[in-house]
Amino acid sequence: MTTRVACLGDSLTRAQLSVDYLDLLERRRPPGDVRLARFGVNGDFAHNLSQRLDAVVADPPDVITVLIGTNDARASLAGYPVERAMKRKQLPERPSAGWFQQCLGAVVERLRTQTDATIALLSLPVLGQQLDGAAARASQAYSRMIAEVASTNKATYLPLHERQTEELRQADPPPIPYREPTPAASVSVLVRRALLGHSLDTISRRRGLVLTTDHIHQNSRGAALVAEVIDTWLPTRRA
Repeated sequence: MTTRVACLGDSLTRAQLSVDYLDLLERRRPPGDVRLARFGVNGDFAHNLSQRLDAVVADPPDVITVLIGTNDARASLAGYPVERAMKRKQLPERPSAGWFQQCLGAVVERLRTQTDATIALLSLPVLGQQLDGAAARASQAYSRMIAEVASTNKATYLPLHERQTEELRQADPPPIPYREPTPAASVSVLVRRALLGHSLDTISRRRGLVLTTDHIHQNSRGAALVAEVIDTWLPTRRA
């Protein structure tokens, strides 16, 4: 029987600026084993996700994965354009750790009460590649919050952050400082792909980045780890 999986998230799930982990996940499964539905919106915070669940609950899948919080974590960093993000994403209040947990909890609560789906929350990909840097520490802190929300709401926790941390430690990458991508930089990535034919992995390699193209969006190696943690869990989801 085909398992219907809804993947909820932000730009990492939308996969315009990231390698598509849904595609990689489908390739890891036997033909016809899963049918994946994408619910990813660029720039979304946990609040935004909590406001767009109608389409998910209207046709409930068997399994729901949630990968959200990268933008909430970024908003905690010095230099992040919070006011601009609040206006662009129509946030009713300033992003904070407490509000993130509240919104994520609301997401899980609605999915749990209005569907019969098995729900999994992924921890965040590592921000940047300096594990002792402020960005990586922020993604770790928000991942711990995700674990708490999963435990409180009886959802499964999938340790993506831990898996990527392990990968970075083994790779021992150059200490390239985290830089917050600008909108112009994101457009530049799209232009390089469309007009110059540069792959995301080529962009990543030229920047000396191991898992990402820009410290945030995933290259093939980073996206493969997202697919891996979901794939490893799927066979035992009903155990």
